[in-house]
Amino acid sequence: MKNKNKTIDTVWSCILAVASVLYMYPIVMILFNSFKQERAITTNAAFKLPTAETFAGLENYVNAVASKGFLQSLGYSFLITVSSVLAILLFCSMCSWYITRVQGFISNGLYMLFAFSMVVPFQMVMFTLSQTADQLKLNKPWNIWIIYLGFGAGLATFMFAGFMKSIPLEVEEASMIDGCNPLQTYFLIVMPMLKPTMVSVGILEAMWVWNDYLLPTLVLDIKKFKTIPMLIQYFRGSYGRVEMGPMMACIMLTIIPIVIIYLLGQKHIIKGVAAGAVKG
Repeated sequence: MKNKNKTIDTVWSCILAVASVLYMYPIVMILFNSFKQERAITTNAAFKLPTAETFAGLENYVNAVASKGFLQSLGYSFLITVSSVLAILLFCSMCSWYITRVQGFISNGLYMLFAFSMVVPFQMVMFTLSQTADQLKLNKPWNIWIIYLGFGAGLATFMFAGFMKSIPLEVEEASMIDGCNPLQTYFLIVMPMLKPTMVSVGILEAMWVWNDYLLPTLVLDIKKFKTIPMLIQYFRGSYGRVEMGPMMACIMLTIIPIVIIYLLGQKHIIKGVAAGAVKG
């Protein structure tokens, strides 16, 4: 029986290893092509390793960074991601605390609405969202976080609420006996206990917001504001020719920060998801 289980585990390991290679292949090809000359990328050499004749060094990366609007778009993406993630972590964790501690029709209804929002496709609301954002003036990089808060609240509230159900109520009662008001109880007692879920939710939401292309394109004025995913579409010459080298380099520059964040916090993601989805 042990040998049979070992064989099954080996087979599954091989299958998952092959799947991992297939998923990594496009990223590896983008990395290789980001170091090639333009003529090599647009020919059959695009699927080959860089050679002495096709190697461009860091030229594509220099052109990508020096391109018009790159640093500005990087700043917009950073601003949108940080503000959106901080808003989601703060407001959704506080809302989850209310839902789990104040049992009643309102709290149960709120929880059901948050859970239901996770199954509503974005395509169903994107046109009305664009009109509403224009009417409420939520079409700037510094206030689009309000929209991201609405779309990210479902998953975040679900995970926070699941974890908070495992926190003993006696801990909060003891803090109130010591003289803490509700806000002090939350920030001094509850929030430190939420660290695993905070980190996991923060990383998941940051990956989503940083890489999001559709929502900023619908909401922001594309002539004035471009995030990094939007800017990638505009590495073109005056006659519409796509500049593949700088585009590949820009894609890699976009991928690297979020990959580093994910690798640094992946163990917290597993702990936070397990705590938010299983406990309680």
